[in-house]
Amino acid sequence: MKNQVMLITYGDSLGRNFRELEEIMDRYYKGAVGSIHILPFFPSSADRGFAPLRYDTVDEKFGDFTDIERLGKKYDLACDFMVNHISAQSEYYRDFQEKKENSPYKDMFIRWEKFWGGEPTWEQVDKIYKRKPKAPCVDITFADGTTEKLWCTFSEEQIDLNVEAPVTQKFIDDTIRFLCTHGISMIRLDAFAYAVKKKDTSCFFVEPEMWELMERIAKTAAEYQVELLPEIHEHYSIQMKLAEKGYWVYDFALPMLVLHALYSHRGDRLKHWLDICPRKQMTTLDTHDGIGVVDVVDLLTPEEIEETKENLYARGANVKKKYSSEEYNNLDIYQINCTFYSALGNRDDAYLLARAIQFFAPGIPQVYYVGMLAGENDLELLEATKEGRNINRHYYSVEEVEENLKRPVVQKLRDLMRFRSECPAFDGECICEAEGTKLRIERNNGEVKAVLEADLESYEFTIHH
Repeated sequence: MKNQVMLITYGDSLGRNFRELEEIMDRYYKGAVGSIHILPFFPSSADRGFAPLRYDTVDEKFGDFTDIERLGKKYDLACDFMVNHISAQSEYYRDFQEKKENSPYKDMFIRWEKFWGGEPTWEQVDKIYKRKPKAPCVDITFADGTTEKLWCTFSEEQIDLNVEAPVTQKFIDDTIRFLCTHGISMIRLDAFAYAVKKKDTSCFFVEPEMWELMERIAKTAAEYQVELLPEIHEHYSIQMKLAEKGYWVYDFALPMLVLHALYSHRGDRLKHWLDICPRKQMTTLDTHDGIGVVDVVDLLTPEEIEETKENLYARGANVKKKYSSEEYNNLDIYQINCTFYSALGNRDDAYLLARAIQFFAPGIPQVYYVGMLAGENDLELLEATKEGRNINRHYYSVEEVEENLKRPVVQKLRDLMRFRSECPAFDGECICEAEGTKLRIERNNGEVKAVLEADLESYEFTIHH
């Protein structure tokens, strides 16, 4: 992957489709963006693409694979593979529902009672790392009228896969090979840590089985020189484990650490993380999900985490606790639904400093499309859908993009993105100093050096190159 800024976007969020996305990038962001992560663009039945029916077809509202391949010649492209689950409307699930034991896909899914050898005990269910306050299963009614429970971690449209079954392993291998040969440079393994289930465990990042799954997928992707990026929201030590084995990881700790530094006007916690964090990583401030909290445990104290959360609600613009509650269909109790710009009170100076810190941190910076346009919380979309995460999922028309590009904060961010993508200093080491309200980050690559000097209280900063 190019060591340049990566844009994260949906296929219909910067313009209505791939062609309009390409037009926007070519016209306004040449030199600023080196790669694009297009969030799930396959036919899907739920969760804005994350309940895929299949992977060999593009949802026609976005375009088709000729568009993907054309974009892939201009940018390194990343796409998602939902290794943990597939849609309840997929041909695999529906064939199983129709034919039951006679379906060639009957082993593709995890049959609840068969997995446990009967009904699990309360203790066994309680031990599972869950995303919702009940057992992770759903009823299936077969064509003959019988019913069973299947493992279901997320919504009822997202049925978990049995990754240990030969039929599923073939499906995974075929999918990886297809994506690798259709313009994709990196595959993000969504919900990766949930994929392996093992009785009497948390069923989350189960070792050593998780490593075996990762190695199988990596072996196939390596044939095409395609990178993998496992997506895991949890304690930062898991990212460390992946990094030690040479895999790409996410820096999901950075968003809360940056907020803490800008709210508290001290950079010691941020410096500690920049000193120890993996170097082969994708950094984030915002994504299509909320601002992660669990990722920063033990990097901030429990009191500092709570203080940062309370500051977000107190200082953020148009954000309330209920937007991250069950009332707004929020299952991710460890995430806060808010744009990063609004989390900083829609303040241009604080936001630009946050991006500068991200760009100077070790790793490749990912910029979410709403963040690229310094987007405020979309309360209209939030209330229309009652989906908490939609507060940060505005749909921008080409005209809206052009209008936003007149704003100084968006222009300055684009300049920062271009500097980060073009300056060779970011291929070198990272040295961070923090004292009181002062923060200094140096990127040094031989004779080329870039230095960020910032005041975490006034939000003033300079960059020397």
